[in-house]
Amino acid sequence: ASFPFQAAWCVLPSRVLLVLTSQKGIQMYESDGSIMVYWHALDVTEHPPAQAVFARGIAAAGGRFICVGTSSGLVLVFDIPPKGTNITVSEVLEQHRDAITDIAAELGQAPDGAGDLVTADDAGTLCVWSAGEEFTLLGKIPAFGCTCSSVKLWNGIVAAGYGNGQIRLYEAATGLLRAEVNAHARWIYALDLAPQTGKLLSGAEDSFVHVWKLSRNPDTDDVEIEHCHAECVTDTQICGARFCDPEGNSFAVTGYDLSEIFRYSRA
Repeated sequence: ASFPFQAAWCVLPSRVLLVLTSQKGIQMYESDGSIMVYWHALDVTEHPPAQAVFARGIAAAGGRFICVGTSSGLVLVFDIPPKGTNITVSEVLEQHRDAITDIAAELGQAPDGAGDLVTADDAGTLCVWSAGEEFTLLGKIPAFGCTCSSVKLWNGIVAAGYGNGQIRLYEAATGLLRAEVNAHARWIYALDLAPQTGKLLSGAEDSFVHVWKLSRNPDTDDVEIEHCHAECVTDTQICGARFCDPEGNSFAVTGYDLSEIFRYSRA
């Protein structure tokens, strides 16, 4: 059996696909899961025998592409037709030397030159891309000795969560560090962003879920982050956390060894 590694709905203007990754490959389904429209096997022969092969990091980009990361550090760009199964690998992005951990597309309005896609790897390196017929590397944010486990992109701000419990905010256009918060005592496993409000959700091994608010100061253009809410899920190493609505008024959380999903709403 091949266990699913990750699942994501990829919303393109013409269609919505459910993308699953596993050790064996990448599967794309119609959004209700009824029909598999594409299967991409991962090439085990490219890897050393002892190394695990997997795909991780899924994002729709540029209106017609779905990007998926791999354990060898490659990002596969799939060209998705408006309908049907004629899906092709249009490009392979080769900038990362370590396994891809997460990929995020712009969820707001990117300022000029900020790019619309960010990729992260196990070493903590981030790459900012402009999506299109050919993807262009706009900038590289160097690693600082810590895995970047989760990344989001909103209004030209890169929000990155790390294995040391930090959240760092970078300017997508320049790669400049604009803010850092020691958000958690342990490894951050999940970040999510509510596009309409700029709320950021972080969940970690320390059993805490935090809600933050990102903003840009209209006078100075500074990137600001404020803490809004904390929730402790007792005795649970949180491994998944997502907002349930675009405003960020409710969120869902799950943890290792849990068969339940907890949902929290603003009273």
